[in-house]
Amino acid sequence: MVGESSANLIDTHVHLDHERFTCDLDQVIERAKSARVWPIVTVGADLASSRRAVECVKCYPGVVATVGVHPHDADSVSEDVLDEIKELAGDEGVVAIGEIGLDYHYDFSPRDVQRRIFGMQINLARELGLPIVVHVREAYDDVMAILKSERAEDVGGIIHCFSGDREVAKDCLDMGFYISVGGILTFADSSELRRIIKGLPSDRILLETDAPYLTPVPLRGKRNEPAYVVHVAQALAELKDISFDDVAAITTANACKLFGLREHCSS
Repeated sequence: MVGESSANLIDTHVHLDHERFTCDLDQVIERAKSARVWPIVTVGADLASSRRAVECVKCYPGVVATVGVHPHDADSVSEDVLDEIKELAGDEGVVAIGEIGLDYHYDFSPRDVQRRIFGMQINLARELGLPIVVHVREAYDDVMAILKSERAEDVGGIIHCFSGDREVAKDCLDMGFYISVGGILTFADSSELRRIIKGLPSDRILLETDAPYLTPVPLRGKRNEPAYVVHVAQALAELKDISFDDVAAITTANACKLFGLREHCSS
């Protein structure tokens, strides 16, 4: 049965502060624990959600957080905003700077502003010694150029919800980054992504849901939640022709190494 494992899974990207979890977050957390999805990384996407992510850590021991500003909101970033992100990043439950990056699909913020704020947040991560969580949509050339110019390999991180080609994947691995996969891996029209992920070393792959978005097959149409990452893990196990337990053990070790979750690595 999917999810029957002796090892925990880690959902490395979820938005627990999202309004779609307001009414039943306690139950969402309990279902994740029952599915052996623990810990959970809840991700900030602007200043307000970064604050809420840090509060979530305090309410649910075992949840950890990232703080940062998504490219959609790049034009809202001031020096004061970055100062508060830096202050929030000092909380012991914060394990990365993110979600940061570039999004040229919607262009909710001007592209030059997106690039400038992305670079500034990479510099903040380097100053604090934290990895980064990178959002990229239709902007891989510029993202890779900025990662290289800002020496992001000094801190490493995740390419969240990877959708690039083989060359981009190789460049990311060469820089020491992890590739994260979610529900898209289970979609019928994702054959090229599956070919790319199949060729990647297992010790550089992470699992995520991006909940409440991108619900995996066979639960399409429902709100996504951390417990559903078991379906992503099963898809990866089938793709790699390894056991579900192996996927759980490998991806959990990867996440623990990146985020410094020593107590979960040793459990």
